[in-house]
Amino acid sequence: NALRAARLHCRGQLRVVFGCGGERDAGKRPLMGKVAAELADDLIVTDDNPRSEDPARIVADIVAGVPPRAPLVIEHDRSLAIRMALQRSGPEDVVLIAGKGHEEYQIHGGVRRAFRDQAVVSAELARLPA
Repeated sequence: NALRAARLHCRGQLRVVFGCGGERDAGKRPLMGKVAAELADDLIVTDDNPRSEDPARIVADIVAGVPPRAPLVIEHDRSLAIRMALQRSGPEDVVLIAGKGHEEYQIHGGVRRAFRDQAVVSAELARLPA
């Protein structure tokens, strides 16, 4: 799994940005939150593709599995969540952005809009000081 591999090879902080898709296996969400919190030094839970499901419900399901004292940020705006993780990171840190992969869209309330994690990362890295 990507999270375990990132943890194994990370020399600094492991920052994880992820969410779960709506209208998918809701029963896995708390377990995904638990595993992410156990392996990450910094966990940012965000929207993936909520589809017609309430994004707050999806995030609540994920957070239900996160231990009480785990470092957790909830940011529904995926672009802001990614930017936040990158801004908090140093040279030895690893930022793992999980969930959407190669997808070029995000679906909110049944509305599909253009969105690419890679584009957000590229723009933010270009903006940050070297």
